[in-house]
Amino acid sequence: MQDWQLQDAKSRFSEVVKRARDDGPQTVTVHGQRAAVIVSALEFDALIKPRMSFVDFLLTETPGQPSWPDDVVDAINHRDQDTGRDIEF
Repeated sequence: MQDWQLQDAKSRFSEVVKRARDDGPQTVTVHGQRAAVIVSALEFDALIKPRMSFVDFLLTETPGQPSWPDDVVDAINHRDQDTGRDIEF
């Protein structure tokens, strides 16, 4: 990751973007402090991609692996959402 002073990043913006795409995130500093990070579109997409819940991950069928029986899937999907009892300390 390379640090760019704001003035340099502005004057060489196309180079900053190219390096973000080819070499990884580029940091822009203002008065010596990190102010922004420029990342490639692919990295940004990976950061904002919705993540699968653990339950969905377990229930997702994987090629070559047996699927879960329907009664197990129903038990997982219809489990009690109670978080337990309150405990005083």
